[in-house]
Amino acid sequence: MAANMVTISLGSETDGSILCPADYNSVVRLKPTVGLTSRASVVPISSRQDTIGTVADAVVLLDAIVGFDPGDSEGTSDAAQFIPDGDYKQFLNEDGIIGKDWGLISDSIRSGELMLLQAEFKSSVNEYLKELAISSVRSLADIIDFNQNNPELEKLEEYGQQTLIELERTNGIGEKERKAAEYLEKLSRDGFEKKMKDYKLDALVTPGISLAMTVLAIGAYPGISLPAGYQSVGMPFGIYFGGLKGSEPKLIEMAYAFEQATRLRKPPSQFFQLTNHFLFGTV
Repeated sequence: MAANMVTISLGSETDGSILCPADYNSVVRLKPTVGLTSRASVVPISSRQDTIGTVADAVVLLDAIVGFDPGDSEGTSDAAQFIPDGDYKQFLNEDGIIGKDWGLISDSIRSGELMLLQAEFKSSVNEYLKELAISSVRSLADIIDFNQNNPELEKLEEYGQQTLIELERTNGIGEKERKAAEYLEKLSRDGFEKKMKDYKLDALVTPGISLAMTVLAIGAYPGISLPAGYQSVGMPFGIYFGGLKGSEPKLIEMAYAFEQATRLRKPPSQFFQLTNHFLFGTV
């Protein structure tokens, strides 16, 4: 996308997996409320935080993928209440930023998140692999064994798999993990949500996403990142709008208005020929 080779792409995010690259590559990234789009068939880490997702292009895609899916019924049934009548394209308003109240975020929260994600990953991946129709790999332990038996194919010498081995040693969701999940819910409810409601804010705004991404990730909140400029060395940076669950209409209005008023993204200075060598590193 950064090279203008495609207009739209899809990815999944638990905590910054797409927002970080988007911020540093001068592209738009829309992260919807968790459950607004189905996670069925997506390799999971955490059902609490995983989500799928020019501003107008991102909104067209969002319209195409929102809605209830029996393959992800728990998430999509709860979030269906947030889908507006009509479509999201109606919020592409060049004046959408006028009259909105913003807050600036100054710190991020990680208390207990990593421990909980590690515990969730093993059970989530095992459940995902069990559903595969044709595969000899049915668990995280099977992945580790496959990598060990195919070291050249999986480039073990270069990348290793110590993280997978450590995750395999976890024992799922116990009392400690349940308390961590409750604490993260409390941080979201009494922190971010309370501030947004107390001050009647439409969105939080931050340059770049490093401060915002974890606050929004642990609470399953939506956000949108778009190009905001370039540093002296040419490195792109973005601006981020985030909000409460279901606030996509407001976020789209603000992001679209900012984009149309600034038009800060610069297309690549050169075009690429899609040769086999360029695509695959071969002649």
